[in-house]
Amino acid sequence: MFRFVAKMFAKENKDLRKRIYFTLFALGIFCLGTGITIPWAHKLEMSTLGFLEIFNLMSGGGLRSFSIFALGVSPYITASIITQLLQMDIIPYFKELKEQGYVGRQKINKINRYLAIIFAFVQAYVISIFYLNTNDVMVMIKTSLVMTAGTAFLLWLGDQITMKGIGNGSSLLIMAGIIVSMPRIFVGAFETFILNGTYQMVLGIGLFILFLIVYLFVLVGIIWVTLAERRIPIQYANHTTSAYGAQSSFLPIKINSAGVIPVIFASIVLTIPSTIAGLIKNQAAIDFIDKYIVYTTPTGFILYVILIMFFGYVYTFMMMNPEEMSKDLNKRGGYIPGVRPGEATSKYISNSLGKLTVVGSIFLVILSGLPVLMGNISSLPSYVSIGGTGILIVVGVAIETYKQIESGLVTRSYKNRRRAR
Repeated sequence: MFRFVAKMFAKENKDLRKRIYFTLFALGIFCLGTGITIPWAHKLEMSTLGFLEIFNLMSGGGLRSFSIFALGVSPYITASIITQLLQMDIIPYFKELKEQGYVGRQKINKINRYLAIIFAFVQAYVISIFYLNTNDVMVMIKTSLVMTAGTAFLLWLGDQITMKGIGNGSSLLIMAGIIVSMPRIFVGAFETFILNGTYQMVLGIGLFILFLIVYLFVLVGIIWVTLAERRIPIQYANHTTSAYGAQSSFLPIKINSAGVIPVIFASIVLTIPSTIAGLIKNQAAIDFIDKYIVYTTPTGFILYVILIMFFGYVYTFMMMNPEEMSKDLNKRGGYIPGVRPGEATSKYISNSLGKLTVVGSIFLVILSGLPVLMGNISSLPSYVSIGGTGILIVVGVAIETYKQIESGLVTRSYKNRRRAR
């Protein structure tokens, strides 16, 4: 790690340092904006956010305080997920764009941005109706427009980070929002265990240290699962292993290929009934949902787990179609040693992917279930938790950004050696 930092601040990597400084400056603007509250939106009814809690976390707590960046880049994420799903033979036009390579990706990215602006306004207006303590339509529209403008600015800022900085701009903005919210967790745990007098001083200090150890253990586990992958060996008909110095190619499949998407989908599905009941103002339906459907209840939690497993399996197989992977291998003259090309290869990949998806989904269940269980068995505030999908997002983005910086350092080192010759 020290060698990596030393390389980064070496004389010959001046341009890389400029990119890093620009990225930090842009993230600083985002963090500053999360603290700017919309002036007329100071009276709120947001004791609980439900599935919106994850989006509040991504925006650095801006959603709960109705800041100008309250929505963050979550509308863009929603638009990206929808267009990804539409590319799966649902709408031929989107499948054609997918097959067009770079040009198609540019068009899809443009569509995502237009959809993101539309989703931002709709989402902001719905949130204003439910959580803004006013019946003034103009106030709700003004609030929605400001929040939509905030999202549009963040999309532009994310593009600037991608072009002039380091890493994927949108992902880094999400990571920054989560990191901004993290200190509150440790401060809350410190106050509960030590300052509030709930526990004896020695016991409180011990529990706080235990909290930190468990948090660190969960963090290490997330890093391990994020990096873990199954490598299926691949051989090419026109290549030999000796041609590559006895190094064989492989098809990498991650344990958790779906990321946090299954958790988001499961949370949204569980929130739909309460949203409908709130709109029709049926008290009997609201009471039933609060007793059996909300994921903090035993039955709701079981349903939450089932939905995460279901969406984890479905989304993974939609994004990594074994049949398409088999056809792609066949086109490039590749095959899995000991497995016949075609249907047998597709079944082999499907079987491997299915087993890994089960493990990955169980991991997601444990990660997203830990905060719920802690809230039920401990006296900690609701915002103090161990686990949660926020850490998974931070770890994933941090690893990808690290790899990009490392790749840039290797490329620059290679170019410098060539010039020296």
